[in-house]
Amino acid sequence: MSTRTPRRTRTALAVAAIAGSAALATFPLTTASASDGGVAVQYRTSASGATADQSEPWLKVRNTGATSVALNQVKIRYYFKADSPTATYRFACSWAVKGCSAITGTFGTLANPTATADRYLEIGFTSAAGSLAPGADTGDMQLRFHQANWQTLTQGDDYSFQGAPTSYTDWTKVTAQLAGVNVWGTAPAGNEPTEPPTTPPTTPPTTPPPGGGATLFDDFSYTSHTDPALAAHGWNVRSNSGGPGVPGATWDPSKVTFVSQSGNTVMNLETSSAGTGASTTHTEVLTKASKFRNGTYAARVKFSDAPKYGPDGDRIVQTFFTINDLKAPMADDYAEYDFEYLPNGGWGEPANILYTTSWETYNPDPWQAVNQHSESRTSFAGWHDLVVTIDDSRITYYVDGAVFGTHDAAYLPERPMSINFNQWLIDLNGQTSTTPRAYDQQVDYVLHVKDQVLTPAQVTARLAALRGAGTTFVDEVPAS
Repeated sequence: MSTRTPRRTRTALAVAAIAGSAALATFPLTTASASDGGVAVQYRTSASGATADQSEPWLKVRNTGATSVALNQVKIRYYFKADSPTATYRFACSWAVKGCSAITGTFGTLANPTATADRYLEIGFTSAAGSLAPGADTGDMQLRFHQANWQTLTQGDDYSFQGAPTSYTDWTKVTAQLAGVNVWGTAPAGNEPTEPPTTPPTTPPTTPPPGGGATLFDDFSYTSHTDPALAAHGWNVRSNSGGPGVPGATWDPSKVTFVSQSGNTVMNLETSSAGTGASTTHTEVLTKASKFRNGTYAARVKFSDAPKYGPDGDRIVQTFFTINDLKAPMADDYAEYDFEYLPNGGWGEPANILYTTSWETYNPDPWQAVNQHSESRTSFAGWHDLVVTIDDSRITYYVDGAVFGTHDAAYLPERPMSINFNQWLIDLNGQTSTTPRAYDQQVDYVLHVKDQVLTPAQVTARLAALRGAGTTFVDEVPAS
């Protein structure tokens, strides 16, 4: 699954920027295990043709056992045949009784392809989805996926597809796992689930991590973008030209300021426009060094739905991400891990959406991308705790202590990366007015702990310890 063509300018930005710069509540497990409970999956579709713009597997999960089932222990797989060996797909949730923000969707490749399946869409749940009492179901989950390039897809030959049902019916060509054990459905031949993992993928560790762990921490206690300490601490405030975003826009260091809020200093990135490229300014702050790889990345970021002045509607992107440079088209050592909030939509989305995306590689021309993403279509205006952890088996994204998305080992980094924050306009089509307007994105702190996977609660504890000791900046991470 990859982003559509406009996203190539997003990645081009970060590569150009690098080139231009020198308390978590875990779900109580007093619920059914696979040995004493079960679930069934019901299916229908609103896209019943053999071909379609997008496949629409609408699903319900029903608790068929005698005890409560924690939904964050449930994984559902819908199996399909890719439209080409290089086809990539994007998942979306149109509507769900449990809330789209509590549902995750990731794509995988079957170890043993068949004539009707070589890929699967895996649906999971965050702890916010809660639990199902015996006999209860999730209600509607109106899900969909499409080719990244929006070309028509063929679904009539997909293993899990059935066009006939107009109402929900039990469907055994969709499988379900409970706590890692298959409890419903039949996978395509030769792809039966393996033994369950020792720890379910979405369950964070509950024991404290080992001590140590080289740390980068910055409280952004600076006076201005020209404060000598900002550069001395390894930050570059972007001023070089280039994409992504509005052609002719500039990256203005003076629009990166540091403001006091309740006795605490936060970094403010302002992006402004008066409806032309020449009047548009973007902002970005990034580490000079690309020396960060596995471990935990965390930041507290304030997203904005509305401008601080002027008319609303611009297709603005507000971010926290890590990245390295693309050495060559489709180079397999490229890596990028994004939080991207679009308050007014963009890239084909009509309104608020938050993406987390893990990139393996891409080709800028002709556009081709290999990545995996999770998304939520709701407002994220206000302060949010963002955490992404990378180990040798997966990438996990958290928003405000809850799992937002878990991405596969195929997308793990092979080279170190920089840490970046930026805010920019995709284009001027969302708001054509020539009245000046400006948007703010704010950052309270950033933290990286090398080679340690921390839970959000452990991030909070580490932050409290640093601030309690009066630390405003530390960088122990060695150069690559």
